[in-house]
Amino acid sequence: MVQLYIDGASGDPAKLEEAFHPDAHMFGHIGDEHDLGTRISDFIGMVGSGPSKAGPDYAAEVRTVDVTGDAGVAVLVEHDYLGCDFVDYFTVARIDGRWWITNKTYAHTGGSMPAH
Repeated sequence: MVQLYIDGASGDPAKLEEAFHPDAHMFGHIGDEHDLGTRISDFIGMVGSGPSKAGPDYAAEVRTVDVTGDAGVAVLVEHDYLGCDFVDYFTVARIDGRWWITNKTYAHTGGSMPAH
C-alpha cells in the first residue's frame, strides 16, 4: 500500500484512492505553513488537478515498516516532491481483511515549494 501511495502521489489519483481509507486525514507542515488535518480526498483532488507534483528527481524510499496484528506504521522518505523533501509517517490498519493507510503525518525536511 505504500507503493500505491508512491505511484499515486506521482500523478495517479486512482492509486491514492486505493491506498487510503476514505476517512483518512493528513497532518504536517511545509516551512511555516501547518496542515492541521486535511481530508485525504482533498489531497487526492490536488494530485489529480494537474501535472504530477513529483519533480524530475523524485525518489521515495521506505525506511521502516512495523506491523503488529492488524495495525502498523510505515516511514517513507521522499525527495523532490513539490520541490521539497519529506519524511512521511503512515499509520495503517487491516479493516475487514483489507489494508489501508488511515493517516499520513509528514515533516518537511528540505527544499522549498515553487512560487505560484
